[in-house]
Amino acid sequence: MNENKTQINVAVMVSGGGTNLQALIDAQTGGVITSGKIKLVISNKEGAYALKRAELAGIPSLVITRKECGSQEEMEKRIVQALDACGIDLIVLAGYLSILSADFTRRYDHRIINVHPSLIPSFCGAGFYGLKVHEAALAKGVKVTGATVHFVNEIPDGGEIILQKAVNVHEGDTPEILQKRVMKQAEWRILPAAVEKVSRRMLENAGK
Repeated sequence: MNENKTQINVAVMVSGGGTNLQALIDAQTGGVITSGKIKLVISNKEGAYALKRAELAGIPSLVITRKECGSQEEMEKRIVQALDACGIDLIVLAGYLSILSADFTRRYDHRIINVHPSLIPSFCGAGFYGLKVHEAALAKGVKVTGATVHFVNEIPDGGEIILQKAVNVHEGDTPEILQKRVMKQAEWRILPAAVEKVSRRMLENAGK
């Protein structure tokens, strides 16, 4: 990374509607994120609404699917090529529902962050994603849940925690209601804050 850079180049990887991507775009526009700039959006799903959000914000986007590539290895090779072409420094997984290989995560050690809709180490790891997380939290009867932003390593949801925010569970919550509350009160706040925090640290380290 160029030590004279004033902003970190960020790529956001998505699979669906892109609400967390939108939170990042809004945070960039609103001055919450100043140390990083979203340069690329990559989706592993054709037609994901996140791609529309990228288009509306004027951010280049790509669709790279495992089916099209024929293998995980080839898919990750194409992702790396796209990241390199845009000079990406930091990768943000924002509802990206494909597990990345250990080779990929090692290549970008402490340069990939993910948002997970629980307070890790609760309700995390293989099989815990989307509504499944909130279903498990309600089934357990927890009174407090939340969201976590963490670095990504070869263990699903196993990397070092960057930020967490707690959210209360209410009587009568459904998984869908709880999911929306966790997004609004936690995910959409701590993900932009974490991107700014990590980007700022990367800039500071580059200047040393």
